[in-house]
Amino acid sequence: MYKVAIVFCIAAVAAGPVAASDKSDVMAVIHQWVDGFNKADTKAMIATCADQVAIIDDIPPNEWHGAGACSTWVSAFEDWSAKNAITEGNVAPGKTRHISVEGKHAYVVIPMTFSYKDHGKAMKETGAVATMSLAKGDSGWRISGWSWSSGMTAAASTDGGH
Repeated sequence: MYKVAIVFCIAAVAAGPVAASDKSDVMAVIHQWVDGFNKADTKAMIATCADQVAIIDDIPPNEWHGAGACSTWVSAFEDWSAKNAITEGNVAPGKTRHISVEGKHAYVVIPMTFSYKDHGKAMKETGAVATMSLAKGDSGWRISGWSWSSGMTAAASTDGGH
């Protein structure tokens, strides 16, 4: 029995760094998506997506799924932004609320702030939440699904909050 306990302890210690590494790798993919969005680098954003993706967002048509869903969402977002005079979009992730990695699957919940200009007026959506699922395949971690839950939108302060 003593030998079995030692084997389990060694396995647990060895698994710890793997889990931490996987969490770091998962978050790196999410940060690549954020960076791609903020730089309007659609190729970088799309590269974070798995072949088959499910997306729910607050812009019409509100859902995308299947092959090419990320690129279809990008087109819908660009069309919506142009139609509504939304420019200079920027997402800023807050402190990760939840992350779990089980084998080749990950689940992440992150509060987000979306700053943008609406017809030239600075706006900020706070309290939004991005929930993402990721899958690990031959090419590493990729986003297999995500949803955006809107927060509160208010005009951004132009006087430094005074």
